[in-house]
Amino acid sequence: MKSSELLTKKDLMKTYWRSYTMEWAWNYERQSNLGYMYAIMPALRKIYKDDDVKFKKALKRHLEFFNITPWLSTFPLGISIAMEEQNALKDDFDEESINNIKIALMGPLSGIGDSFFWGTLRVIATGIGTSLAMQGNILGPILFLITFNVPAILARYYGMYIGYNIGASFIEKVQKTGLMDKLTYGASVLGLGVVGAMVATLVTINMPMKIGSGDDAQTVQKIFDGIVPGILPLLFTLFIFWFDKRGWKSQYILLLIAAIGILGAWSGLLG
Repeated sequence: MKSSELLTKKDLMKTYWRSYTMEWAWNYERQSNLGYMYAIMPALRKIYKDDDVKFKKALKRHLEFFNITPWLSTFPLGISIAMEEQNALKDDFDEESINNIKIALMGPLSGIGDSFFWGTLRVIATGIGTSLAMQGNILGPILFLITFNVPAILARYYGMYIGYNIGASFIEKVQKTGLMDKLTYGASVLGLGVVGAMVATLVTINMPMKIGSGDDAQTVQKIFDGIVPGILPLLFTLFIFWFDKRGWKSQYILLLIAAIGILGAWSGLLG
């Protein structure tokens, strides 16, 4: 492990062990943000041990929306720790770059992690375990757990140190060459692109009501998609965002969404 002025391997191991709880505090508003903040908290406490204001600010910084394949969560955690360390050591460090890099990593790593761990490794492990279990062999569930968990645990363990070492050395290089501003801007653009893609894939609006008669009748959904594909999820997201900007609490927004869904289904406007 790369030597650090502030942290030791023991400090990083605290974050590693806490990363296992990331899915335990999953929520519908910001998903894995509480688990991420809880995992990184010991490192932040050590980094900002003499400055409670910066410590609390860092905790709040890591409460932003975040979600990732849990077995790869330690890689961005390691990078975040390295960046927080640089922020504590340098007065001119751009704090916004910490979350920008984290958000930029979220989409690509989740795509890789979900495909490998959930879509490939789990299927292979299930096939091995099920074939033996159906024969009454106790090795079935044991081999399933070993086949899936050994690679997953290794990825989580080494991801912690790889992320930290890459983060520390990379940040030092880009700051010397003046690339940090460009990197931050690029990460911001990529992060916004990821969030935009999530709107199209995670928000679903279906309006089955038809306009016209006979063979010429078209659903409202098809008319809107003909104007701009996915425009209804985008408009609904902007509608909810408007309430959020006005200071509405998340529980009230969730109740509003539920009410719209119930009334829409009852009236036939939504399907």
